[in-house]
This record gives sequence, C-alpha cells and structure tokens, in this order.
Amino acid sequence: MPLRGRKEVLKLKLSSVPQPALRALAKELGVDHRGTATQLIVRLLESDPDERKVDDFIRGEFKKRLRQRRTQISDDELKAELRKVTRFSWGVEQGQLDRKIQSNYVRKFFRYEELLESVKARLHNDVTDYVLCSWFNYWTTVLIEDHVALHRRVVPTVKHLKGVDIFFDGQPFDLKVSYLPGHYNVSEALSNPIGLAKWMYENQGAQRFGPDNRLFVVVLDKERPERSWELKRDFDLVFRRLDEFLDREDVSDKDEIAFTFRKRTYTAVSKVLIISK
Repeated sequence: MPLRGRKEVLKLKLSSVPQPALRALAKELGVDHRGTATQLIVRLLESDPDERKVDDFIRGEFKKRLRQRRTQISDDELKAELRKVTRFSWGVEQGQLDRKIQSNYVRKFFRYEELLESVKARLHNDVTDYVLCSWFNYWTTVLIEDHVALHRRVVPTVKHLKGVDIFFDGQPFDLKVSYLPGHYNVSEALSNPIGLAKWMYENQGAQRFGPDNRLFVVVLDKERPERSWELKRDFDLVFRRLDEFLDREDVSDKDEIAFTFRKRTYTAVSKVLIISK
C-alpha cells in the first residue's frame, strides 16, 4: 500500500483502540461518548482532534496492557528464562509437525505397543525441540516488539489490527522480526536490504499473504548464520540498534517498493533493519 494520508492514518489509530478505551478518549476530548465503536470513531474523526493527544492516549493504554503482562513476569526475569535455552533445533520443519505425525506414526504403525514405543523413542524429542524453538521465538519477539512500541517516535496498536502493529513516522507498519532465510546470500542481504524485503514479500505463504507496509527487523550472525538465534536474545545490542534506527530513519515515497505475487503487482512501503555482528 502506498503512503497514507493523515486522516486515514488517524482512523487506523482509532480502530486499534478497544471500545471502552474509545469511550474514555471521546469523553476526554469532549466528544459524545455513547454508541458503538464505529460511531465513536466517526464522531472523533469529525471533531478533528489534536493527533498528539490521541497518540499520547494510545501510548498510555498500551503501557497499561504492558504493565499487566509484567505483573506475571518482569522483563529481566523473562530474559533470564530465555538465556536458559542451550540449543535451537526445530526437530521438524516449522508448520510440518502434524504431517510428520500422520506419515511417520499414525499411518505407519498397526500395533498399539509399537506405536507408543516409537513415540517415546523419537517423537518426544521432536515435539520438545519444536515447542522450545517456538517458545524462544515468541517471547524474544514479544520483548523486541514491546521495545519498539515504547519508542518516542512510535505509536503502538492496543488491540489486533490486521496488517498494522505500529505507526512510525506517521505511517502504519506490520512489524516483522525474523532471521535471514536459510538459503539467502548473506552478502547480498547486507548490500541490498530492500532486495531482501522484496524477496520476503514475494515468497510469503499464500495463507499469510498481505501487501501491508512492513518494518523488517532481521537478526543475523554474519559468520555463523545458524547461530543467529543467540544474537536475537542479545537484547543490549538489539535494543541499541533499534533505537538508533528509529531515531534516524524517516518514511517517504522513497521507501515504496513494487513486488509481484501470483502474477499480480503490489506496492508497499517497507523499511529494513538488519541487526548483525
């Protein structure tokens, strides 16, 4: 999607706020706070509110949600738990676990005892590895996304909004934290990050396809790409590089890229940060 206008962005910001909070915002801004979320958004837009007040309100709502999560486990405690992971091996390809269970166990064995013995001998380790990798990826990403969301130039979303995680420099972005694809050339990625972004748009799965604006954060150990997962939990480095990027970058039509998916051409605004060592 190309660059969006101020009113369209403001509508997206309001759409990312749950209805009870929208009512509180409307009341705070002196707008009729009755009715549905859609009605509230329409009235708020018609009132032409001070966008800085809207941004500050949304940031406050996000911080409330973040404080609630931190009552369960602090960021420092979560980081300590993530440092306990000593190996990163999926065991099976991500998303292929059910297929392996069906082909190697469900449809292969006829006898009950043989099935159980095989599951205990082999599948248990595969499932454990898969769960640990998924757990590690999820919570490291949560910490990174939370850090981005708290940056002074970012407005986060408070509830799920398809294709939008944050607003940066006045534009909506889907935040994607990932590793360099296994077969992608390291030198090519470092010298041409926009080419990498285009590749990732064009090679996304059909079920997850979206032409949304994206901020790609790619974590890469240049010497040992297979160890990039360890770099992802080097939060001092990752957070410093994120802050430097968000402090200096802006968004303009120079960030628009065209890509092809299933013979159709799309336009999106994309920013890329490769965090490497």
